[in-house]
Amino acid sequence: MAVSGLIMLGYLVAHVAGNLKVFFGPEEFNEYAHWLRVMGAPLLHHEWALWAVRIVLVAAVVAHAVSAYQLSRRDIGARPVGYVHRRRRTSYATRTMRWGGIILALFIVWHVLDLTTGTVHTGGFEEGKPYQNVVDTFSTWYGNVIYIVAMLAVGLHVRHGFWSAAQTLGVGNARRERLLRTLADGLALVLTAAFVSIPVAVMTGVVS
Repeated sequence: MAVSGLIMLGYLVAHVAGNLKVFFGPEEFNEYAHWLRVMGAPLLHHEWALWAVRIVLVAAVVAHAVSAYQLSRRDIGARPVGYVHRRRRTSYATRTMRWGGIILALFIVWHVLDLTTGTVHTGGFEEGKPYQNVVDTFSTWYGNVIYIVAMLAVGLHVRHGFWSAAQTLGVGNARRERLLRTLADGLALVLTAAFVSIPVAVMTGVVS
């Protein structure tokens, strides 16, 4: 679960870095989207590298979901009867990990159908014009609500997941705990703010 989570975290960092190119205008953003399809050329055929990334991501998502289910079943098996009194020693991010995971799984499906295949896209999906497609999506109230709620879930997931993965992989200890928690908080905040800035920019007319 830790390894698959870190793979997806690495993708999120790269993904938001690319997405922020939307602030530099349609030409640069569309050029970046085109590069994703030809990266690795001429050694690799058109979209081969992109499909390799997609396959790795799908494998990571499946591994993460299966691991979450298995860990959940182990927890239930270890303690089939719940505690009479519960102390809320865990953070909100920790307590909402499962629901956050479900929200993100549903969001991924919607996001692909909206901006990759154009199946549920509003405003007329234009192949090869991702800048205009992004503007179309965030010109609708529901597109903004879905995206922003999902990005808040991403932030909470990253906040707990980064620190938890560090413990699982043996990086964390008593001396590093404060540093790791600070890094987890900072990373979650930066990622969330960066992702949310895009629909906000469209809503306010900064990106149009």
